[in-house]
Amino acid sequence: MAAPSVARPRAKPRFSGLAWRRARWGYVFIAPWVIGFLLFTLLPMIATFAFTFTNVDLAQSEPLRFVGLDNYAKLLNDQTAWNSLGVTLRFAVLAIPVAVVLPFLVALMLHSRHLRGSGAFRVLFFMPYVVPFVAGVLIWGGMLNPDTGWINAALEAVGVSNPPAWLEDPAWVSSGLVIMGVWGIGAGMIVYLAGLKGIPTDLYEAARIDGAGAWASLRHITIPMMSPVIFYTIVLAVVEVLQYFLVPLVLKNGTGEPGNSTLFFNLYLYKNFFTYQNMSYGATLAWLLFAITLVITLVLFGTARRWVYYAGEAR
Repeated sequence: MAAPSVARPRAKPRFSGLAWRRARWGYVFIAPWVIGFLLFTLLPMIATFAFTFTNVDLAQSEPLRFVGLDNYAKLLNDQTAWNSLGVTLRFAVLAIPVAVVLPFLVALMLHSRHLRGSGAFRVLFFMPYVVPFVAGVLIWGGMLNPDTGWINAALEAVGVSNPPAWLEDPAWVSSGLVIMGVWGIGAGMIVYLAGLKGIPTDLYEAARIDGAGAWASLRHITIPMMSPVIFYTIVLAVVEVLQYFLVPLVLKNGTGEPGNSTLFFNLYLYKNFFTYQNMSYGATLAWLLFAITLVITLVLFGTARRWVYYAGEAR
C-alpha cells in the first residue's frame, strides 16, 4: 500500500528580474519625497519636541541644558497663551460654518441647470482666490474702515445710523475677519462643484419620478452623496482656522490690537519663535497646537462613520 503523499507548502513567488527593476525604479521616483519628508518634516518635528525639554533661547546666551517639564509648567501658567487660544476658538465658531456652508451654497447655485452664464460666474467667484494675499488683505482693511470704508457707507445708505467699527472694536473684529474670509471661497466652491458633478443624474431622475421636490432631493440625495466632500472641507477648515495668523499679522502687524482680540494662538506662537526667539517655549506652544488639532481631527474621523456616506461601502 502506497504511503499517502504529503502536500508541500507552496513556495512564495519570487520577483522576476523585470519586477525587481520596476520596484527599484519606483523607489527611485519616490525617493525625493521620502528624503524631503525625513529632512523637512519628520526631523524638524523630532527636534522641536526635543526643544520642549531644553532652554534653547537665542535672545539669551545661556548654555544648553535639560530643563525637564519647565516649559510645560510655564505654559500652564501663561495666561496670554490661553487667552490667544480662546480668541482662536471663538473665531473658529464663526469662521468654520461660513467656510463650509457658503461655498456649498454657491456651488449649488452654479451647478443649477437654470442659471445662465454659470461658467462666467465660476471664473468671477474664483478670481479673488488668485489675488495676491497681502494686496487682498489691505483692500479689505480699507473697505472695513469704520470712517471711510465702503461697507459702512453702504450700511449708512440703507439706514444703519451707527455701523460697527469692524476691525477696531473687539466685539466686532472676529466678524470683520470672517467677512474678509468670504473673499477666498473660490477654492472651496471648485471642490464642491467637482463633487456635485460626480453625483449620478439617475438618482435625481428616480427621485423626480417618485414625486420628490427640490428640497427632498437636496436632503436625501445631494447632501448624503456630498458628505465625503463636506467632511474633507470641515477637516481642512479646522486645520486652517487653528493655524490662522497671516491676516491679523498683516492688518495689525502682530500687535493683537484691539485689546488682544486679534492675538491668535498661532500668532503668539510665531512671536515666541521669531520675535522673542525663545525656541523652546515656542516649540512647546507648537506641540500644544498639534495636540489640539490632532484631538479635534480624531473626533471628526470618529463621528464620520455616522454621517459620511461612501458609495459602494458595506454598512
